[in-house]
Formats: sequence, C-alpha cells, structure tokens
Amino acid sequence: MDTARSIGDHLRAWRQRRRMSQLDLASEADISTRHLSFVESGRSQPSRDMVLHLAERLDIPLRDRNVLLVSAGFAPIFPERQLQDPQLRSARRAVDLVLTGHEPFPALAVDRHWHLVAANAALERLMGGAAPSLLVAPINVLRLSLHPDGLAPRIANLAQWRQHLLERLRRQVELSADAVLADLLDELRKYPAPASSDRASDGNGDFGGVVIPLRLVSEGAILSFFSTTTVFGTPLDITLSELALEAFFPADPTTAESLSRLARTA
Repeated sequence: MDTARSIGDHLRAWRQRRRMSQLDLASEADISTRHLSFVESGRSQPSRDMVLHLAERLDIPLRDRNVLLVSAGFAPIFPERQLQDPQLRSARRAVDLVLTGHEPFPALAVDRHWHLVAANAALERLMGGAAPSLLVAPINVLRLSLHPDGLAPRIANLAQWRQHLLERLRRQVELSADAVLADLLDELRKYPAPASSDRASDGNGDFGGVVIPLRLVSEGAILSFFSTTTVFGTPLDITLSELALEAFFPADPTTAESLSRLARTA
C-alpha cells in the first residue's frame, strides 16, 4: 500500500490518469477549483467525506480508496475478505449459481489479476492439453490463453483474440495503474505473435464486426463463442469489487450441440 505519498499527490495522479483537468474534477465534485488546488498542493487537508467524494468522482477502485484515506490520516473503511468468508457466503453462492447454471457452456470467475477463482465443469473440459505448469494454482487465465504451451495453439483466430486480450489488459492497466497487471501485459506481449491471418473461419465467425469471437479447436472441430462479463453492483468489499464473471455462449448451433454432447459424455 503506497501511503508514503501525500493525499494531494495521490489525487493529482488519479486525476491525470483519468485525463481530467482541475476544472473538470472540481465541476464534477461540485467544489471550487481553488479548493481542489489547495488539496492537491497540500495547503488544505480534506475531510474523510471529501476524500471519498473525490474518489467516487474519479472512479477509483476500493483498494486504492483505502490508500487515499490512509494518506489523508484516516483509517481504511473498505474490508477485504476471502470469498470463503462467512460474510460473503451469499455472494459465493451467487457465483456458484451463475457458473453451474451456465452449463453446458463454459463460465469462470477471476480476480483483479486474472487469477481463476472458480470455474464450471464445461470450462474445465476445454482446458485439456495445456502444460501442467500453467494449471498450477493460482491459474492466470490470460497466461493460459496466450502462452504457446497453453491454449494458444488451439485458438483458430489467435491473432485476433490475442489483440483483443492485450488491448483489454492495456486499458485495465491504464485505468488502474496496477503494477502486477503492467508486468503481466509485458509478459504476454513477449509471447510469439501469430501470423495476422488466422485459420479460415466460417462466414459468421466475425459476427459482422459486432463482437470478437473466440474460436477454439476441440476434438477436431472449431467451437465458436462470444462472451459477456458480469460484476457485482455497488460492492463495499474489495474482494467483491474486483471479482468478474465471464460467461461464454455458443455462437452457432454446431458449437451448442458439441458442448451438450461433451457434457453428456463427461
């Protein structure tokens, strides 16, 4: 936790990261530009409510809001529990219901660093063939996806999917300034880049430019998916705020039937 910097330094860094001027943030927060300038320069000490108010306007993650509070001389207020904690029992049950209810299609839950938190049986059936070292907990799903010893050789549109994942991670690094994610991005970029032309896709493979599909080779056939991401609304716990559920849907009837058949024979 970087609490050595002043609250003003932290606020200025987040404001600049969000590409906001002092006038922009002051207007959003309904305070004077002069007052914000004094806070950033250290000439004024903000109240706890003001720290939280500015953090909300800047859309700062809960983990980093605690950092701001401590830097301003206040105690952190957002707890970080394990997902198995009794107080998160309802949330864990909701995650399990979503994952199992999505069968026979794959779904997973990941934390802020893309470590696998939970997965349904459909996803586990599609992870075969990856090097055992990539399947040791904590499993990083981006590393597993793009590593040459992972799922990369089985992704029919690897160039397209790799570009999508790297751009998604780049945006996440830009928004969060997370050093672990920045290191992960550097690592993934060093993996061998595929040729720009992927294996031939069917006529509907690109969904007319609407979404980017994942096209995964399984048992000699190409399974085609699109995905949706779900997060908890209005979380007050750091663990829940950083949890994301990704559900993959079949993009064509052939994929749906193949997954149903795999589930029946598992």
